[in-house]
Amino acid sequence: MALENKIRLSDELTFSRIIHGHWRLDSWGMTSKELLNFIEQLIDLGVSTFDHADIYGNYSCEKLFGDALSLKPSLKDNIQLVTKCGIKLKSEKFPDRGIKIYDYSKEHIISSVENSLSNFQTEKIDLLLFHRPAPFFNPEEVAEAIRQLKTEGKVLHFGVSNFLPLQFEMLQEYVDEKLLTNQLEISPYCLEHFDNGNIDFLLKERVHPMAWSPLAGGRFFSARDDITMTLLNTITEVAEEMNTAELESVIYSWLLMHPSGIMPVVGSGKLERVKMAIDSLALEMNLEQWYRIFIAGKGEELA
Repeated sequence: MALENKIRLSDELTFSRIIHGHWRLDSWGMTSKELLNFIEQLIDLGVSTFDHADIYGNYSCEKLFGDALSLKPSLKDNIQLVTKCGIKLKSEKFPDRGIKIYDYSKEHIISSVENSLSNFQTEKIDLLLFHRPAPFFNPEEVAEAIRQLKTEGKVLHFGVSNFLPLQFEMLQEYVDEKLLTNQLEISPYCLEHFDNGNIDFLLKERVHPMAWSPLAGGRFFSARDDITMTLLNTITEVAEEMNTAELESVIYSWLLMHPSGIMPVVGSGKLERVKMAIDSLALEMNLEQWYRIFIAGKGEELA
């Protein structure tokens, strides 16, 4: 089934409902030509939004993606590029760094964007996310960087990742641009954002979240603790009721059903795994099935 479902973040920006993530791109072992072919297959399936971060693959994944796109530059008109900044890793590529820190200075934000543009071999980034909230965070300086990047046309839209509601609101107070998303860890195994107010806040603000690690990093199929086993058994039962053998599709269906408009980030280099996420768009989960999975993940009945 070709993906037809899109989600509108603003009047100017629309994402594919399933997003492809490149956290582990450097481990997929693809040549530039193979990666280009993979990207084209994803686009044909309707997956047009690609998620990156400057630090992925120890600062290598953006360039690998850009090298592939350089073989067919016209594809840039058919995709949406997302990347992140703000984390400085301790790395042999930066021998002056003593420890990992977060840096949201205007200088670092703009420098990071310039590097990303160079890596992607493009002139613009569709959406820039600030990767994690930081204990040292000057919103006025971040707002200055946003204004400059927007004015120069280097970044079209902005958002955050892993922010709590108050942190989101704090930054929004300083910037003229509406923050368009918050990329969060969401899965039936990771339900913290249903408890900390984030999901309710995003619903109130009409902001659609991106979900990283929607399969809990493969934990569903490897861990053997009580909650994971209960979840796995429940998901298997629901899969049988939904007439599908693909447990991953059921998990994605659970995410997609939520009214907040969750956009799962699928981080696999295997086309068949991405197709399982796409296939979930055709599944119909009922409310009781959704709650059974939720309760299994919580490990307790509703109050």
